[in-house]
Amino acid sequence: MAKRNMNPQKTPIPEQDANIRNKNFDEVALGYTEEMAKSEAKRCLQCKHRPCVGGCPVNVQIPDFIGAIAEGRFKEAYEIIKETNSLPAVCGRVCPQETQCEKLCVRAIKGESVGIGRLERFAADWYMKNIEEKVEKPKSNGRKVAVIGSGPAGLTCAGDLAKLGYDVTIFEAFHVAGGVLMYGIPQFRLPKEIVQKEIDALKQMGVTIETNSVVGKVVSIDELMCEEGFEAVFVGTGAGLPSFMKIPGENLNGVYSSNEFLTRVNLMKAYKFPEYETPVKIGRNVAVIGGGNVAMDAARCAKRLGAENVYIIYRRSEAEMPARLEEVHHAKEEGIIFKVLTNPTRILGKDGWVAGIECVEMELGEPDESGRRKPRAKEGSEFVMDMDTVIIAIGQSPNPLIKSTTPDLKTHSWGGIIVDEETGKTSKEGVFAGGDAVSGAATVILAAGAGKKAAKAIDEYLKSKQ
Repeated sequence: MAKRNMNPQKTPIPEQDANIRNKNFDEVALGYTEEMAKSEAKRCLQCKHRPCVGGCPVNVQIPDFIGAIAEGRFKEAYEIIKETNSLPAVCGRVCPQETQCEKLCVRAIKGESVGIGRLERFAADWYMKNIEEKVEKPKSNGRKVAVIGSGPAGLTCAGDLAKLGYDVTIFEAFHVAGGVLMYGIPQFRLPKEIVQKEIDALKQMGVTIETNSVVGKVVSIDELMCEEGFEAVFVGTGAGLPSFMKIPGENLNGVYSSNEFLTRVNLMKAYKFPEYETPVKIGRNVAVIGGGNVAMDAARCAKRLGAENVYIIYRRSEAEMPARLEEVHHAKEEGIIFKVLTNPTRILGKDGWVAGIECVEMELGEPDESGRRKPRAKEGSEFVMDMDTVIIAIGQSPNPLIKSTTPDLKTHSWGGIIVDEETGKTSKEGVFAGGDAVSGAATVILAAGAGKKAAKAIDEYLKSKQ
């Protein structure tokens, strides 16, 4: 057993300098070296009751993989993670570990938790760099399953089913597979090459990916099952329908939903214009309305695209922001200006384009049903800011297309598909669902966990019909 490291602080992870990285789309965090990883892994106490595992939505055996890293067994560490998590290189970068596994780490009681996310990323990156993985195509069992959507839920479900011998076809609405991992999360947080490797591995296992296939338009779920021979369907269509504030001026040129803005920047590579033919108008002053991770991503992209002043406008205090602390920290380092306890009331225009934004100062009142103190406007506190671009990042909901073309699929009033929590089974025979299409916008690891749970349930369902 490696000697323990009792330093109360995490081993720092190398990063690009903030004043350099806010002008490029290269990855911010550079990752641990082997020695850094071993040093951080030795901070793990190898607790017998393993609280961190209970905080992981897919129950990665965290002490086991960390113990392997501490002893230099990096290949084994990766293999331990992959037993339950299909996307370790992705989750090591974008999972909110601080509210999941790391939150329950015993080391966090008298210092900082073990850097579980950083170590997961290290194991995945080391494996991809040093091991040439040979993906074998499993023997087919001759049964067909359709997966709608190629985000983390769909990719995980497809991979697990393919390993069991199912003939899996993924139907993806966009021209590129990967879902939110490709269109939503910027290159500087999640390099697209990593996502592409996961997709390529699925193809090697025999998974077929049909892009530009909008289920509900090109083909319906009923047609997939009745005419094309799919015995089960998994719906992992995510939450791609943007929410708006319903304030005057939202129809002006220069107002984007965060979905459109990030899709243009990430998937259509607007940051490489004119090499890629998708421009994005930015201007000098940009306002991003919202306080979640998506808002941070949009603001940091706008800064990198050349905006002089980028503002995060959020109606509550910074303490209530739902964004990860790391994303808020990085945004501040990069020069993003935070206007908290501020709420937009109107977007001002000139000649059809955004010219400014009218806001009001807020104060926190009594807690609402979520437990957070409800913001209320201060009388007479209105003010105007000059603005060239406004990005609305206040949330997304599931796209209603699947529901509107599948009448016997029951959904909540807000659009989420109703499922059995243990299996992902929907109200429609043979149809399962998971991820943001069920929960609303959530995390990559929760979506992956839902895909894994549904794959197991689909296998059991189809075996029961033999």
